Amino acid sequence: MPTVFIQKGYQFFFYTADLDEPIHVHVEKSGKNAKFWVHSIGMAMNGGFREHELNEIKRIINRHANEIIARWHEEQSKRDDR
Repeated sequence: MPTVFIQKGYQFFFYTADLDEPIHVHVEKSGKNAKFWVHSIGMAMNGGFREHELNEIKRIINRHANEIIARWHEEQSKRDDR
């Protein structure tokens, strides 16, 4: 479960088992979690975040999309090298 970054208390991370899916990032904070597709910045799953939190998460993903995508490919490459 590689962490991409932590911002405003939100942890943004991947599950390595998900690397065959379209690029997405999981987010956790205070026992809540969500999954967001990166290219369309659309929510795939919400586990308790309120609307204003989801909007903040979307803004953070938008600002860090290139970093998330680069890390996604890096993690895929590590997995493929095994």
